[in-house]
Amino acid sequence: MARGDLTDAAFEAWLTESDAAAAPGTSFFDTQLGFAVRRWCPPLLDLEPHAPPRRYLDRRRELGAAEANRRLLGATGIGAYVVDTGLPGDLTTPQELAAAGGGVPCHEIVRLESLTEGLADRADGTAAFLDALDRAVADAARTAVGFKSLAAYRHGLDLPPERPRPAEVRVAADRWLVTRAPGERLTDPVLLRHLLWSAAGTGLPLQIHTGFGDPDLRLRRSDPLLLTDFVRAVRPTGCTVVLLHCYPYHRGAAYLAAVFPHVYADVGLTLAHTGARAGAVLAEMLELTPFGKLLFSTDAYGLAELYVVGAELFRRALVGLVTEWVREGAWPAGDAERVAALIAADNARRVYGLKTADGHPDTTR
Repeated sequence: MARGDLTDAAFEAWLTESDAAAAPGTSFFDTQLGFAVRRWCPPLLDLEPHAPPRRYLDRRRELGAAEANRRLLGATGIGAYVVDTGLPGDLTTPQELAAAGGGVPCHEIVRLESLTEGLADRADGTAAFLDALDRAVADAARTAVGFKSLAAYRHGLDLPPERPRPAEVRVAADRWLVTRAPGERLTDPVLLRHLLWSAAGTGLPLQIHTGFGDPDLRLRRSDPLLLTDFVRAVRPTGCTVVLLHCYPYHRGAAYLAAVFPHVYADVGLTLAHTGARAGAVLAEMLELTPFGKLLFSTDAYGLAELYVVGAELFRRALVGLVTEWVREGAWPAGDAERVAALIAADNARRVYGLKTADGHPDTTR
């Protein structure tokens, strides 16, 4: 989460994937996500549902960021956090986030591109850089519960599926290190493939961003179906591939999860951004996704409100769908609660190998 109190503009910037301010005369509060924040968050800060943005933001500052965050996170029902630690900005650490949420467990997801860029900034030649990268991935695998790739942003998912040869990797790394400016992002397709395959060899789950995001990506190149050949090629490694977000290609992600045993789909930020339509989108994901292959997460960061909205919209969408399908006789009543528990937490527990101090699985974000 962002540290400290936020200006109105800074708060509103977290309500969108855009990298720009809202168009003149408009507001990002006037979106499905903005309306969801106004519905579910004000009562947690002693206001009525749908409080006007100005009143809500004033009340948030009156309480102070620490108290507002404590109240908001405490109401989510989240029992553990699985956190991507490669996000930019002045954000709380995973430990600080867990403390604000009541001391729940926190687990790390390592962002491959951020890891690589940090090493490149300190690299002393190509050979040393590649050796350091191999060690860093191996070291991260000892403490993290998974890796994440942003290849969709940096190049697109239309990458050759096979593992690049060592000679290709050396040439690409040498070229990148010579030409890059300090802090420059990794976009080289050979090195992106190398990262995917390096993570696949660790035995940990590999999250891959698919579907919509900020303007850095080209949406048509983030379709998870572009990963079909990679998914097929990586299967012998035993790597579990988790397709994040997926919208508006969520039906394609559902297909991949249905036909490949090592592929899972994660609702991610989709439900928060579709707001009042979250139930319809979740129903579409459940058309093909096996019930043991769909994961819940919020993809929240920046605002505690996004954890509230992500959890609340997911919970209500799932309960509404399950209740309707049981009432219609489409689902057996005896299985409905079990399947809901799978999607809400148990699938993520199994995929990420999460355990509590007493040996029982955690619930996740």
